[in-house]
Amino acid sequence: MAKEKSGNNEPTIIKKYANRRLYDTGRSSYVTLDDLCEMVQEDRDFIVLEAKTGKDITRSVLTQIIADQESSDETLLPTNFLRTLIGFYGDNMQSMLPRYLEQTMNLYVQNQELVQDQINKSFEGMRNIDGIFPNSNNLEELTRKNMEMFEKAMKMMPPFNMGYMTASAKDKTND
Repeated sequence: MAKEKSGNNEPTIIKKYANRRLYDTGRSSYVTLDDLCEMVQEDRDFIVLEAKTGKDITRSVLTQIIADQESSDETLLPTNFLRTLIGFYGDNMQSMLPRYLEQTMNLYVQNQELVQDQINKSFEGMRNIDGIFPNSNNLEELTRKNMEMFEKAMKMMPPFNMGYMTASAKDKTND
């Protein structure tokens, strides 16, 4: 798939036909889930619509891309995380979880960008003697904060939060 940026900020419209083929209306060509995955990685916005009804099915197509990626040897999502996530469907926390996950992921990305910037700065200021990095304390601090944030997020999600539950909540889970 050719890497091209559209001149406007409008998302690309992808139509999904009954035969399961995906059609990129902007490029007037058929695309695959791998092509859509590449578009996501290139930060190119798109919407997937059922060709017949016009229904927005972007979420289900993105979920299919994740399922395809997870079926490869290089997985990203731990099994316990997937089980926990599935457990939230129908739960009273279901309405809050999407926003929470989105904010947590955004914070993670921002911290990763800071870490990458710090690494780049460290290499710029690198000394030739013994490979010492003069700015390593800042990098260590960012890494520590990133890990603390991740641990706090995991402790808020069952089954990882068992040690932080109140006694009455523990009694309910043991019933």
